[in-house]
Amino acid sequence: MPFARYGVLSGTLHQHFRDTPDTEGAWFHVNLRVDAPDGRHKCAVDMDSHDSATGVQWKVFTVDAAALGPVAALAPGFHQLARTAGSGALDYIRHPALRGGPAWPSWLPDRLRGLLGRLLRTSRPWTSGTNLDAALAFEPMLVVGRPVLVFGEPFDAGLGVHNIHQNQGDPFGSQWWPENGIWQDGATLTRRPDGKYDVFLNKFSTQKDHTDADGHPV
Repeated sequence: MPFARYGVLSGTLHQHFRDTPDTEGAWFHVNLRVDAPDGRHKCAVDMDSHDSATGVQWKVFTVDAAALGPVAALAPGFHQLARTAGSGALDYIRHPALRGGPAWPSWLPDRLRGLLGRLLRTSRPWTSGTNLDAALAFEPMLVVGRPVLVFGEPFDAGLGVHNIHQNQGDPFGSQWWPENGIWQDGATLTRRPDGKYDVFLNKFSTQKDHTDADGHPV
């Protein structure tokens, strides 16, 4: 089943740091501390899989606030979002501002919009690398004091957001297959002084970027 709760945390970046390396010298997250009216939220952004053979992929780019829909104007705090186009939810494959292609009319069937996107996609390729490569690409946009938007699944207890990565396209038979779903992808965005947003998208190399209406790979 897709996530029971999905949304965006709007707040101010207080701090960021990498995981402490384990006994083998590996770390897997860049951790954010984000201030909102209800307190300081913990957000762990995945830089790699605990299975080192899986690998991580990412994109970094900038978008206008208007391209994000209603979420750019949300008050600080966590807001649940409907998993639909136009709600402010993110979908790496279907959201025009994220895939880098044109905005298809909303009346077009989702399957047809997905096909057009695959045929005409010309920008925003994925970069592949190590957790260190991913962190070095991500950290320049993490300016303390900047407004941030963190998309993902809220903690069941306490303040925080996790699953801050693509949440669809996991292969059949994997433990994450049941959580596949569209319009529920995680991401980190920080607002620049000019009002635009720097965007960091991240996914695991096993996740496909062609999915059906249930978020499963096709």
